[in-house]
Amino acid sequence: MERRNQPVQISAMTLIELGQMFRSGALRLPVDPRKVLRLIELPGRFNVLPITVPIAEEFGSLFPVLRDPADTAIVATARVHGLRLMTSDDRIIKANVVSTIE
Repeated sequence: MERRNQPVQISAMTLIELGQMFRSGALRLPVDPRKVLRLIELPGRFNVLPITVPIAEEFGSLFPVLRDPADTAIVATARVHGLRLMTSDDRIIKANVVSTIE
């Protein structure tokens, strides 16, 4: 969600997951998936957060709880940046390791 004209923060791992979901057909959209990914690159709408050393450190403490590398990287990114995570993933919600928007 965009709020107060601020860009939506997205983990770099989210882009990887989107690419995989588009390729496998797990996520179907009425538009070309490449167009969706290109929209994320438009200035001012989204900010892609890279995997950094603090995120890697946080990953290490979360992986035993979440066990999925992609989910763990996304949650670690949210925690390091003090962000609420928008998710419908029950495993992440039930783990109660990050503030979520469901």
